[in-house]
Amino acid sequence: MEGLLKTGTVLISENGSRYTVGKWLGAGSQGEVYEVAGESGAYALKWYFLPSATAEQKKTLRNLLTKGSPDPSFLWPLDLVCPPGEKSFGYIMELRPKNYKSIVDLMKRTAEPTFAMLCRAAYNLTRGYEKLHASGCSYRDISFGNLFFDPENGEVLICDNDNVSINDQNDSGVLGTPGFMAPEIVLGKAYPSRNTDLHSLAVLLFYMFMINHPLNGRLEANIKCMDLVAMERLYGSDPVFIFDPDDRRNRPVRGIHDNAVIYWELYPENLKRLFTQAFTVGLKAPNRRVTEKQWTDAIAELMSGILICPKCGVENFYDERKEHAKIPHICWNCSCKLDLPPKLAVGRHRILLTKGGHLKSHHLHNDGDMDTIEGTVVSSPVEPSVLGLCNETGTNWMYTNPDGDQTLVPPGRSAKIQVGAHISFGSCDGEIW
Repeated sequence: MEGLLKTGTVLISENGSRYTVGKWLGAGSQGEVYEVAGESGAYALKWYFLPSATAEQKKTLRNLLTKGSPDPSFLWPLDLVCPPGEKSFGYIMELRPKNYKSIVDLMKRTAEPTFAMLCRAAYNLTRGYEKLHASGCSYRDISFGNLFFDPENGEVLICDNDNVSINDQNDSGVLGTPGFMAPEIVLGKAYPSRNTDLHSLAVLLFYMFMINHPLNGRLEANIKCMDLVAMERLYGSDPVFIFDPDDRRNRPVRGIHDNAVIYWELYPENLKRLFTQAFTVGLKAPNRRVTEKQWTDAIAELMSGILICPKCGVENFYDERKEHAKIPHICWNCSCKLDLPPKLAVGRHRILLTKGGHLKSHHLHNDGDMDTIEGTVVSSPVEPSVLGLCNETGTNWMYTNPDGDQTLVPPGRSAKIQVGAHISFGSCDGEIW
């Protein structure tokens, strides 16, 4: 397809790099995207339509180039291309690998990650926005059109970063995507900020886990024409969470919102509680919205609490509330009763101690690192049925068995998994129960 730029055109960036225009990749509301060949490899070039090629947009790009990317998950602007005599301009970014899928692919079932990889993608996404907000910026347009993930490993890429701006500054004409904008933006009462980003993030996470919009239920199904007036009411003046415990007007309609009905029941109470907070009190009180830290803690618990059904092999989630209430865990797929393994309690964290499972840095240090392994559940070389937690840190642990006897556990050695035992990890303590 022939776009604004011709194939083979050579462009010189402001830092003197040469880029040769290749194939047209796509277009959005602001411009077109091309693959370009640079001196060190292939990149993507976003070239603006004239109405979007404003002095304000160019200033925003220069600020972003100076500031630098807050996290590798962002396809951040790398270079600015402003040819002499041209009214338009563009910017260079990394090329998105073909193995990355969009949330639209997830909704269409053309991408079907495991629950573990879906959780990892949600975790990485939330951590990325946490780092962006910590840098003093807001994204302004969080939606499923700007997120891509690798279903095989949960890595994410956040695109369209050219509208990122300093928090609470109205230096861009972009307010967000319909359905994702916070109610106060829909009603024209606020500009994009970290607080409005938190609403959009909650909507995106709900889409990822429930494959449905959190405010699209009976009220949406009854709308005959989804015009601006209807959208303002549904997402602005009278938004109602589809699982609001006190307002049942907008419950999911079977046959229309089946995804929400099915998936809501699969997740533990802790995650559902956060979604309820986000779309009840959080709709009207921006300062009481769910924070990135709350989301990452909850998603980390999801990743640490996956139960594999021994009968059908599907993933299920551990729910501490069910265990305390003595409600059995039943496989959602085959109705098999699931036996719970021992658990390690470290502060607020609960880690299922199943063979091959891992203790992560985040569990011990609350540092958001769910990649670094601090311990692995292994079988005893003498008695394979006996499990232990192998110390993969660089320091000693102190293990106290249920009788009170203490043993030093150096790196590379294992602590026996026994209900009632305690492990001191140095910076924190854990109990097996």
